[in-house]
Amino acid sequence: MKKSKFTESQIIGILKEQEQGKKVSDLCREYGISQPTFYQWKSKYSGLDVNQLKRVKELEAEVSQYKKLVAELTLDNRILKDLNSKKF
Repeated sequence: MKKSKFTESQIIGILKEQEQGKKVSDLCREYGISQPTFYQWKSKYSGLDVNQLKRVKELEAEVSQYKKLVAELTLDNRILKDLNSKKF
């Protein structure tokens, strides 16, 4: 997937400009983006503030760490069960 040339905080700034009354076509022309891109951004980031976006990213990273931990513990548990069943 292609990386955007805009940061997430810049995207939120662009969306806020539209909320303040600027036309979508003017914004797209000004920033060099297509209208479908703008509406994809709007569906993904609408209603978020920069601080909220940072918090969401932190929570996603935390959840990712927990998922890895659960996967490792599940694997350890399965290995121990296999070893235990082979002894008897």
